[in-house]
Amino acid sequence: MHESSRIDVGGVGVHLLRGGPRRDDGAILFLHGAGGAGVWMPFHGLLAERRDVLAPDHPGFGGSDDAEDVIEAMDDLVYHYLALIEQLGLTNVDLVGSSLGGWLAAELAVHHPELFRTLTLLAPVGLELPEHPIQDLFGMSPDETVAAVFHDPSIAAQIFPAEPDLDFIMGLYREKISFARLAWSPYCANPKLERRLHRISCPTLVLWGEHDHLVPIQHGERYVERLPDARLQVLPGVSHAPFIEEPAATAKAILDFVG
Repeated sequence: MHESSRIDVGGVGVHLLRGGPRRDDGAILFLHGAGGAGVWMPFHGLLAERRDVLAPDHPGFGGSDDAEDVIEAMDDLVYHYLALIEQLGLTNVDLVGSSLGGWLAAELAVHHPELFRTLTLLAPVGLELPEHPIQDLFGMSPDETVAAVFHDPSIAAQIFPAEPDLDFIMGLYREKISFARLAWSPYCANPKLERRLHRISCPTLVLWGEHDHLVPIQHGERYVERLPDARLQVLPGVSHAPFIEEPAATAKAILDFVG
């Protein structure tokens, strides 16, 4: 069971999904990637069997306001989430972020390491590694995107409608614009982030799909090299979205880590 609500964060309406035993101290805060906003997935439900799980939509995604005049870049999004954490009274947060949300999670933990008990990064972007480039999502067709994100394309067929209506198409377009505002240039990276990762003081788990061809695993290895207390775990049989392709295995890895 989970609940859906809207909260106001600094004048920005935020759609929030929340499930599990309520505990403001030690909750799991899940930050989604460029897709997947506004949906309570089986993965969230598995985490919520043991923990309080919060899954907000970023501004410009899902059911949250666009706020393009407030959220112009990643640093704006960081301060938005610091305000959200403070407003909700969350402490000792177990922070989990996927892809774009992983980059955001790392930036949050750099800015205020004292807020977070653990950090889990699911195939995060955020680092600038020219020798190991991230594939260009903006230049991909829908079929190419599915092939890059999912090892098993049939999983995508279960998520996306066979004949998407206009609202669905416009929603995807809106979220791509919001994604571009955060990650267009430099593409999916903050060149300064790598040299700041030493500020993160909490234990960190970096999870990577065995068949991730969107973001090379060298990005995960670099995160582990630069973080003071981190380890890399590879999940077999999945690509860039392990929490969708193998929700049970991904949830177990996270719950085993956070305790």
